[in-house]
Amino acid sequence: MPDTKNKRRIIDYLARSLSLRLWFTSVIVLTVSLSVITSIVLYAFNRFPLEMWQMDDNLKTASSVSSGLQYGEKGLPVSIIVDDQTGWLFEIASTEIMYRVLDSDGKILISSDKQNHHPWGNSPPSELVGLHQQITFNDRPFDLITLKTHHENNLFYVQTITSNTFGERAIEIKLDNLPKVIGITILIAIIVFGLTFPFTVRLILRPLRVSSKAAMLITPANLKARLYENDIPSEIKPLVAAFNDVLERLDKGFMAQQEFLGCAAHELQTPLTLLRGQIELQSDINNKELLFREIDLMARQVHQLLHLAEVSESQNYAYESVDRIKVAHDAIRYLEFKAASHQVKLRIDAPYKLSPIKADKSALFILLKNIIENSINVAPVQSTVTITIDTYSINIQDHGPGIAKENIPFIFDRFWRAPNNIYGGTGLGLAICNEIVQAHQWQIAVNSRPQVTEFVIIF
Repeated sequence: MPDTKNKRRIIDYLARSLSLRLWFTSVIVLTVSLSVITSIVLYAFNRFPLEMWQMDDNLKTASSVSSGLQYGEKGLPVSIIVDDQTGWLFEIASTEIMYRVLDSDGKILISSDKQNHHPWGNSPPSELVGLHQQITFNDRPFDLITLKTHHENNLFYVQTITSNTFGERAIEIKLDNLPKVIGITILIAIIVFGLTFPFTVRLILRPLRVSSKAAMLITPANLKARLYENDIPSEIKPLVAAFNDVLERLDKGFMAQQEFLGCAAHELQTPLTLLRGQIELQSDINNKELLFREIDLMARQVHQLLHLAEVSESQNYAYESVDRIKVAHDAIRYLEFKAASHQVKLRIDAPYKLSPIKADKSALFILLKNIIENSINVAPVQSTVTITIDTYSINIQDHGPGIAKENIPFIFDRFWRAPNNIYGGTGLGLAICNEIVQAHQWQIAVNSRPQVTEFVIIF
């Protein structure tokens, strides 16, 4: 069952993971985009070879011839020098790719086809400059391009033609293995992208992780902390700012609550003391014991409220090296009379000496005193409350009726008291303990079963 729950938890986490969603979406978009672009390009090359490849190549050939013209003593073109590839094409495919150089009157000065002097095209060269024209030459379709060039104030025209059939065959040869190459390239690109993208996402989301860690450190005892707003993406910054505003208002409200608790408790202490004194002096008042019990309960609650207000403020703690065994003995001495009245024994099980811990001595005393006092209240007559102390923890064990499993999550809540509670109390003692533990960054755990309850404070 635990393995099944863990698997479900992992699956649920992955399903909700923003990084995984970004990775999956990006890989799908990249794959679809590259596939669509490749399909369009291949379709265009297959469907329109003339426009996609041949006309551009024909223009490059004409430019190569124009820039490679060699002139004689009279300033007329006598030969050309072109790159190896263009020269090879003129030689191997002499009937498919040809060139001519004409003077301003259209007279052929140089030609790769020395046997045919028919004009290319239906218009004078001057009207064809920079234009592609489809012509029929030797009963076959060709693409014609005309460029003009100057040398020593003389105007010349360079014309090249490329067979459409040759262009189609060349594109077929070029595209024969191209889909396979493109497919492999796309696959490699997707794999590389998929492997590197998580690192990119991790880098992009780093500010969010920093903010999340900062948010986890915010507790009722640390409401002054704020989320870091620098380097936060613009889309997330309003959320972080709003969260900081909420913290600001929460801090002010918490401070107002603490001030009210402290002030109210202080103001109530004196009237309660005076009230008890007045009742003691009045001899004609009946049921004095009942009144004293109620006044004492109210005084205890006021005292607890003062403790709660104090331990909820981090600045009230004075940390020092503390002997936890000595503090435990102090708490037992403080509660000796109460334990004796309940006929309960208190026992400390600890080594002779332990290394000191860094803590607020008064807060640790209150923590132990409250838990031990609760144990005394519920412990059976003639039983023993045992305080076990070791290097890493303090364990307080009693043999009372135990805590119902459904009540354990609520025992540290303020003013919470178990249903059918017969032991009295204010519902604040364990809430105070919880505040002290959180302030010291300790942990407190409860283990309860019939006839045995353990409170464990872990340092």
